[in-house]
Amino acid sequence: MKNILVTIDFNKNEELLIDKAFQLAESFNSKLWLMHIAAPDPDFVGYDVGPQYIRDGRATELRKEHQMLQEYTKNLKKKGVDSEGLLIQGATIEMIIEESKKLNIDLIIAGHHEHGFFYNAFIGSVSAEIIKKSKTPVLIVPLD
Repeated sequence: MKNILVTIDFNKNEELLIDKAFQLAESFNSKLWLMHIAAPDPDFVGYDVGPQYIRDGRATELRKEHQMLQEYTKNLKKKGVDSEGLLIQGATIEMIIEESKKLNIDLIIAGHHEHGFFYNAFIGSVSAEIIKKSKTPVLIVPLD
């Protein structure tokens, strides 16, 4: 197992997910790819249109997420695990599947949050969709 992809959603439980990934990467001498999928910009808030304050707010948010990824990868490297952070905009499931193919990922690690019936009915479960669509093995870590 050379490459492990860890999906991070910045819901305050990512450190537990990274710790589990670290244990696996250390055991198998694997590279960790920490990936956060940022929501795509809506059509009306593109880089050329929309109020400046919305574009500035979005840019600030993306910079903060990028810095957090860099900090996590820096800490993993200090512990002796090769790692890289990826901040990508797009549709979550599709981007995870696409990037896992590009990076020759051997294992995808994703967190799972327990949600209620209405949330699952209208939004769905990212972890369940990854399992359905991925040809790569998936490890789900409970985060609640």
